[in-house]
Amino acid sequence: MWNYLSLLLLMGPLQASSEKLSSLFHCPQICTCDNSKRSVLCQNQNLTKVPTSIPEMTRKLDLQGNVLKMIPPRVFQPFPYLTHLDLQNCQLKTLQKGSFRGLLYLSHLNLASNNISVLHRGALDGLLLLRHLVLEHNQLKEIQPGTFRGLPYLNLLNLAHNSLDSVPDVAFQGLLSAWWLRLSHNALDRLAPESLAGLPGLRRLSLDHNELRALPWEALAHLRGLAHLDLGHNPLGRLGREEGLALPELRYLALDGASLQTVDADAFSRCPQLYTVDLRDNQLRTLPSLRGLGRLHKLNLSGNPLRCDCAARPLRDWAVRNWVMMDGRCKEPALLRGEALESLREEDLLCRRPGGGREQQEPAGAPEEDAAAKPCPPACTCSSFSNHSSCENRGLWLIPSGFPNSTRLLDLNWNSFTSVPRGSFPGLGRLVSLHLQHGRISQLAPGALGGLGQLAYLYLSDNRLSELGAAAVRGAPRLRFLYLDRNRFTHVPRDVLWALPMLVGLHLEYNALQHLALRDLAAGPSLRWLHVTANNVSRVSPGPLPNLEGLYMGGNQLPAVPTGALEGLPALRELELSGNPLGGLPERAFVPVAKSLQHLYLNNTGLQQISPGAFAGLEPGLRSLYLEKNQLQTLPAMDGFSQLEVINLRENPLRCDCQLFPLHRWLAGQNLPGEATCKSPPSAQGQKVKDAAAIFEICEEGKDPQNPSTSQREANKTLVQRSQLQSSGRP
Repeated sequence: MWNYLSLLLLMGPLQASSEKLSSLFHCPQICTCDNSKRSVLCQNQNLTKVPTSIPEMTRKLDLQGNVLKMIPPRVFQPFPYLTHLDLQNCQLKTLQKGSFRGLLYLSHLNLASNNISVLHRGALDGLLLLRHLVLEHNQLKEIQPGTFRGLPYLNLLNLAHNSLDSVPDVAFQGLLSAWWLRLSHNALDRLAPESLAGLPGLRRLSLDHNELRALPWEALAHLRGLAHLDLGHNPLGRLGREEGLALPELRYLALDGASLQTVDADAFSRCPQLYTVDLRDNQLRTLPSLRGLGRLHKLNLSGNPLRCDCAARPLRDWAVRNWVMMDGRCKEPALLRGEALESLREEDLLCRRPGGGREQQEPAGAPEEDAAAKPCPPACTCSSFSNHSSCENRGLWLIPSGFPNSTRLLDLNWNSFTSVPRGSFPGLGRLVSLHLQHGRISQLAPGALGGLGQLAYLYLSDNRLSELGAAAVRGAPRLRFLYLDRNRFTHVPRDVLWALPMLVGLHLEYNALQHLALRDLAAGPSLRWLHVTANNVSRVSPGPLPNLEGLYMGGNQLPAVPTGALEGLPALRELELSGNPLGGLPERAFVPVAKSLQHLYLNNTGLQQISPGAFAGLEPGLRSLYLEKNQLQTLPAMDGFSQLEVINLRENPLRCDCQLFPLHRWLAGQNLPGEATCKSPPSAQGQKVKDAAAIFEICEEGKDPQNPSTSQREANKTLVQRSQLQSSGRP
């Protein structure tokens, strides 16, 4: 095993050679180079192969936006000192064995937004020191065992937004240092029992937005040190102790939007360190008092149709007794609708017979079986225990009928339906979750969802829909989540909002939207989350959406922050603009949502400068700010941001001079996760901004209250002189 001393010995030749051969750094004509940083940018040049004229001493090579399509073996061998390689959006279809051989020092490899469908064993050979590997937004369907065996120092593996439907045994073997594994937004419906074996250091696992119908507890059992687990937006249906979790170090568990109808009292009893459990936006009418959670601090039940009667009393009493903060408001009875469960008194939580009489306890649990339940259709499976029915991947051309009346989740994934006719689901009035992903559906006929009065989740992802009318969904007035991602929509299907007054989440990722008119969504009074990631949106126009909390517009073509369109969004808490070509942030860019915004994502937006007042108004409430992978050399003062919990400035060419001194002083007084590292001057390169007190010492020494601008210029001049002296070896 390589140890720390080995790494120092490896890095020594790199530093020595870099100084010795600095004069040999010649820039290819079609690229932009920075000699001091050894960086070469050849973005969006329609290159079909890697230029051979790139200097040997290059450390950072950015080839994103070209048409490479494939990476031949050892094509990067002439550039052995690369530490960062960006190949996103290069139309890559395959990685050949040995493509990255010779890149011993590479620490960051970005392969996002390509067309890679298979990760072959040997494709990543030679990347011994790799720390970050990004493969999101590809078309991955297969990971061959052994693919990651030669990456002992990898910390982050990002496989989000792909097409994985399963993970084989020992798929991640060799990732001894992996800290975070992202598998969000795939099509996973199962994990092999040994699929997560060999990840001894994993602390965070993201499995949200997949198709898991049961907890992969056998696979998760290998992750004894896991602290953060996200399983939200999977069609789980129920949680019982028999399929529960046994994770002794787990602190945070997200199960939001997971179609949950029942949760057993012992479901989390083998996770004694749990601090937060997120059960938002499920279909829980009641919940038992949870056992084995002595450290639980917060239980989020908001967005559930809670029934506040005698059956809810044990949960309420347990929360009060154990000092557990509990978010959740009553749906029933009508007298208590909108009331916070934890604030109710014992005498409020009563059950009485229709004609009066003594109180009776109504136990929590699954709904009773319908006495007239129909048999299961041929080629399908139906479970009376979980009330789930499935005809997944059966090659069906017509939607079958004859499911049990008690069915709560119906899985019709991976079939060949081209349309959903009128009245396709007779007798399924109790259906809560309907799965029609990965098919050929181009039309939902009027009345297609007739009789589905309890339907809350409708999955139509990865089909051929370009239109959806109100008449098609009118039979499901309680629908809360609608998934239309990976279809062919060119505009928001606004008519459906009129028929879905309870819709809270609309997913339109990976479509063909070019103009987002928020007024088209104004008919949805309950809409809280709008996802339009990875479209071609270049223009956003305003509209009144008073309850919208999350707007996700990453990976589009917005040339600037749509400040005017943010008018009418008074409740917006989370705004994602990552991956848009913003370039800069003007003054008062976020003022319309300044009072409510808590999380702001601006990573990989090409930002070169931020105006001093760009974040005006955000200071009191902003909790996280993501600015990584930009071109920022400096940042405005952040002194007023009293609630900030995360600020990420990783992979920015920050210049540690007196202009950045206010950020240094502020960071030095905070205890925030995130990374901000000096890139220049040479004497400061690699130092953390918050720890570089010696670098900024001259800035404090040079204070001149009578003429601060002159003082700063003189201090910067002194810093440059010091840097030049240190580079030349003079004291």
